[in-house]
Amino acid sequence: MKSFQQRLLTTILIWLGILLAGMLILIGQLFPVYEQMENKLQIWSFLALIFIVAMLFSAVIGYRIIKVQALPIENVTETALELAKGNYRARAYEFSNIGTVELSSAINVLARNLQEITAVREMEQERLKTLIENMGSALIMIDRQGSVTLFNKAFTYEFALKDKELSDKFYKEIEIPAELEAFIEHVFMLEQPAREQLKFTQGMNTRHIDVYGAPVIGKHEQWHGIVIVAHDITELKRLEGIRRDFVANVSHELRTPVTSIKGFSETLLDGAYVDQSALLSFLEIIHKESNRLEMLIQDLLELSRIEREGFQVDAQPTEMDALIETAAERIQGRLEEKNISLKLELQPVLVQGDANRLIQVMINLLINAITYSGAGTAITVRLFEKDGEAVTEVEDQGIGIAASELPRLFERFYRVDRARSRNQGGTGLGLSIVKHLIEAHHGKVEVRSEVGKGTTFTIYLPLAR
Repeated sequence: MKSFQQRLLTTILIWLGILLAGMLILIGQLFPVYEQMENKLQIWSFLALIFIVAMLFSAVIGYRIIKVQALPIENVTETALELAKGNYRARAYEFSNIGTVELSSAINVLARNLQEITAVREMEQERLKTLIENMGSALIMIDRQGSVTLFNKAFTYEFALKDKELSDKFYKEIEIPAELEAFIEHVFMLEQPAREQLKFTQGMNTRHIDVYGAPVIGKHEQWHGIVIVAHDITELKRLEGIRRDFVANVSHELRTPVTSIKGFSETLLDGAYVDQSALLSFLEIIHKESNRLEMLIQDLLELSRIEREGFQVDAQPTEMDALIETAAERIQGRLEEKNISLKLELQPVLVQGDANRLIQVMINLLINAITYSGAGTAITVRLFEKDGEAVTEVEDQGIGIAASELPRLFERFYRVDRARSRNQGGTGLGLSIVKHLIEAHHGKVEVRSEVGKGTTFTIYLPLAR
């Protein structure tokens, strides 16, 4: 910019010099004053004075020209350089000079447009980043060289990884399941979208994920890499298994008594009723199976009511020790049948609960303990307060439960020993009903067990307000 000013000033001085010379010649022709002067010194002094005046005049004129013409251009140039550096907040002064005001305005319009475009782009990038980080599915993007370029928190959480273990790493260096690595290679090889459900082991647990992979295609069909999206469906698979087991179990539980009733009734109709002893025996079996079928249907209906949305219990201040004693009286006959003793270690505790529902809970827990306990053993029921809660323990000396079976203990129709529970008339729904009723009381139920030594169920209930 300085060279431009220098060239402009030099041009002005040259033209002013030519103009001065012309003026001197004109003065010399029109006013021959110098001939009348006494000596040459006066002539040179007069010429010097004229020259100095001309120089001052040219300097003033040049400064004005530079200020009017060069400074706006210099300001516009500096603004353009700032814009090139990425500073879209820079603005040019809009001078009143007609020759440069349009240029300054155009530069400012360009700067505002670039600033708006940058703001929109930053906002879109922030939205995209927020979306990727907070999406429920795990996402990872791998470039064409196989290096990880993008991932979200869900991916690190899903596969127990840290950010430094993923950033700019080759995907084969990442500690991911072999099934997922094989899927990534499959998408890389085919360069086509693919979707699979993968099953793998993580620690002691079996995991299921629904994974989708697709190539990332840019402009002009340029291939940039692949993107993988994985969604955890472990819980869905577990619920699907429970549903499948429930359908199979309820079909089996209903079919067994119906088959017995149908078979013995057909036998009686074929003429077996003539034999008095056979008639009574068959009728007893039909009656027993009818009771079993009725009990199963009642438990199914009861569980359906409890699981219904909006189910609530009539919680009132209730004496928990009195409820346990009532439940113990109702199952006294079963205790005597198997010669099992019941020990009650009860403290007076007032809970906030529904008396009828809590009696149902205790009867189910006691019947479960009787079912899986041998003759001559003992069942102990304890009641006490701890940490502001009412704690009830039902301990037996039965067959116990393996640790692998504990997570499924409260599922519908799940039995530790199917043959024993069926022979004694169990439906497999008692513990599931217990769990739902305790949760409806805003409490919780826990179980600890050791195979061959027995099982202890512990329920926690809120104290009466």
